[in-house]
Amino acid sequence: MAISTPFPPYPPHPPGGAPEDGVLRHAHWWQRRWVRYGALITLLTLSGLVILALVREQTGTEGFLVGLGLAVLPVPLLVAAFRWLDRVEPGPWRNLVFAFAWGACAAALIAIVANSFATRWIATATADPSSADTLGATVIAPIVEESAKAAAVLLLFLFRRRDFTGIVDGVVIAGITATGFAFTENILYLGTAFGTDQLTGDTGIASVTVATFFVRVIMSPFAHPLFTVLTGIGFGVAALSGPRQHLRRVLLPLGGLLLAMGMHALWNGSSTFGEFGFFAVYAAFMLPALGLLTWLVVWTRQRELRTVREELPAYAAAGWLTPAEPFALGSMKARRMARDHAGRHLGKAAAREVARYEAYATSLAFLRHRGRRGRANADFVVRERELLNELWRRKDVARPALDHAARVTAPPVRVVPPPWPVYGVYGYGPGHGPLQPYGQAPDPGYGYGYGYPPGPAYGGPAGPAPGHPTDHGGSGYPTGQGGPGHPAGPRPRPYPYH
Repeated sequence: MAISTPFPPYPPHPPGGAPEDGVLRHAHWWQRRWVRYGALITLLTLSGLVILALVREQTGTEGFLVGLGLAVLPVPLLVAAFRWLDRVEPGPWRNLVFAFAWGACAAALIAIVANSFATRWIATATADPSSADTLGATVIAPIVEESAKAAAVLLLFLFRRRDFTGIVDGVVIAGITATGFAFTENILYLGTAFGTDQLTGDTGIASVTVATFFVRVIMSPFAHPLFTVLTGIGFGVAALSGPRQHLRRVLLPLGGLLLAMGMHALWNGSSTFGEFGFFAVYAAFMLPALGLLTWLVVWTRQRELRTVREELPAYAAAGWLTPAEPFALGSMKARRMARDHAGRHLGKAAAREVARYEAYATSLAFLRHRGRRGRANADFVVRERELLNELWRRKDVARPALDHAARVTAPPVRVVPPPWPVYGVYGYGPGHGPLQPYGQAPDPGYGYGYGYPPGPAYGGPAGPAPGHPTDHGGSGYPTGQGGPGHPAGPRPRPYPYH
């Protein structure tokens, strides 16, 4: 049963931003935020120093520097790709920094130590080092590495639940974690290959370093992210489950982890399938899986935008948003245009405020969507109030920018004139041609472009005609300059809030 009301309460006047009534509770020292952050930073720092020493010991200083320079090349591209997927509801940067650091430091350290120990133990127990290496690469490594990477996704799923709301969040966190892990692993492999070439004297295209670089950086930089994204999808679907679906919340992430281990094992074992086994697995499994997951994530991203357009009109009807905002917030092009518009007229700080407004509005839409489907948590009302207050604090900066973006990006709506003469803003005055809504090119066949019919119920006309005393020069912000024949002076607010 949904706990969300059809129409949220009307915004307060004057706006209320006071915190919810509550009792301050005493927290033990280990529950304080700075203690937890300090412990986490210390753990990751120590892991990074240890992994640095281990990799440098195996590759040498020169090999380490060469491996570092080559391994860093795909990192910006992968991070940018996952950040692009996360543009609808951007997660906090500290979550992504933690995920990358965990993958590059903690997960890599766990993998190196556990893989080496398990392989040596198998070799000693079976007295067959070659079989131990094969078993370690195809069985031990996938289990250890995917479990170590999945730990970062699990921690954020448990302790940053508000930031983990769906499939895209799981994909982004898992992908960033795996990117950090692949970065450290590539340093080790490329540095070791360079050391081998130094001993054998091989150079040029026939060297081991070039072959390793081609396979790991050119052909398959997405391999580790692809595996771990399966785990992230499992956690993302679990995040969409209801609070009482405990079994589903456990089985879905576990199923995603098992799939990640299976694909990782298939990839590592491709070299044992014959001379062309690697290329067969790459063409038959890796590329199709990459294409399928890319389509799934992009489709999910578009569905999130559709959710924004469908859920936010309830808040517009209650007065929290203007009628144009659901359309603008449900379009990535309009969002970007709103940020650029605010930055161009009010500076970078205003652009950042518009970006925060967009993120809070998206979170509000997702929260209401979960509430209507009966999947919201017990703090639904508190969280809704927090998000609405954050929007209300930034409305003076964000609303004009979003209004401008909506007018520019919205498709025109065909206006059918009545058979009798019409005078006024949308008709024909004596001796005048058709007057167009403010901000649109002259076209007698088109009018209000928000997707809403014009009229008082939807905020009235789209805006004043150029030269009208309330004209703001096309920016959406008061400029203090009158139109031709009108004196300069204070302007009315571009939006009637009540």
